[in-house]
Amino acid sequence: MSHAIQRASELALDERTVTALRAALRTTADEVVQAIIDEVPPYANALSGSMGGTIRRAVRTALGHYLDLASGNATGGDAGDAAYELGRGEVRDGRSMDALLSAYRVGARVAWRCLAAGAVPAGLPAAEVAKFAELTFAYIDELSAASAAGHADELAAQGRAQERHLEQLARDLLAGASPDVLLVSAQRAGWQPSVSLTAVLLPAAQARPAYRVLDPSTLVLDDLPDATGVLLVPDADRSHLMRQLTDRTAVVGPARPWTRVSASYARAVRARSLSSDIRDTEEHLSELVLSADMDAFVDLRARALAPLRTLPDATARRLEETLRAWLLHQGRRDEAAAALFVHPQTVRYRMSQVRELFPDLASPHRVLELTLAVGLRGR
Repeated sequence: MSHAIQRASELALDERTVTALRAALRTTADEVVQAIIDEVPPYANALSGSMGGTIRRAVRTALGHYLDLASGNATGGDAGDAAYELGRGEVRDGRSMDALLSAYRVGARVAWRCLAAGAVPAGLPAAEVAKFAELTFAYIDELSAASAAGHADELAAQGRAQERHLEQLARDLLAGASPDVLLVSAQRAGWQPSVSLTAVLLPAAQARPAYRVLDPSTLVLDDLPDATGVLLVPDADRSHLMRQLTDRTAVVGPARPWTRVSASYARAVRARSLSSDIRDTEEHLSELVLSADMDAFVDLRARALAPLRTLPDATARRLEETLRAWLLHQGRRDEAAAALFVHPQTVRYRMSQVRELFPDLASPHRVLELTLAVGLRGR
């Protein structure tokens, strides 16, 4: 409290004046507290009952320390530390710094009125009254500054703690933790569970910028392996969400009950590994189903399309494309020809070759296997 100490060095109250002021400390403290109750609404209830007694004692202690300072017998450190802790405590009690500063202003005014009323009759020279006033308000200003620092530090600490809890909740969700664990994690983070969550996968550098335009309750992680970020968006309107992510390299999983969002995340991860062109996994369900067990899919293709492997590569590719179009269009020759940009007679000719290679083409089981085998291009 260097400024107050400097002021105190210019003013050394004599013992008679200090004694007179100390005798009025209890009354002064009571008047300060009552004025704060009357004039600063957030403290109307906080300073009643046992809490009021505690605050009155704290005010008397601060005023007593102030008199020590004014008489040249204190450094000011203890009062500054107490004011710092007061600022931190106000955050924990849910009060703003504006409320505390208002309390300081009211307290300074009342304290000065009471102290001046005691100092002048005690013989404080008129020339020293101005210095006494400067010391009083310098002391209060520095207490205010210490409390403001404590208030800001506590807000920052609580913000960092909550951010860590929110990140842990997101990790628990992605890991598929049990509902009981997730409820505890959500309560610790102060996060209100939504009905559903939708996982959005995107580059880590885009995670925070994208988060800023989404629901504030969105959970975000931007430190996953391979520079990957993930957003867990609550109760999303899917079409609106897709528009919000238009300029992002994002893969959007399905909406799932919030405790099962790990399934949404897993699908987004699989979609990204399947193709860089997938954005909305809901529009690529067939590809995702067929790629669910890629080893099984490769084995199925190898077995189902084995007859084509006896042909030259170019011929095999043409017949596979023709077979795919014929299956997808349920044997309708004209529609298959249009899809292939060839004449219907060409489709007829090629399908006659296919039937020679697959004599059981009319079998439902064979149709199912072949449909699955040719279901993904380039696989």
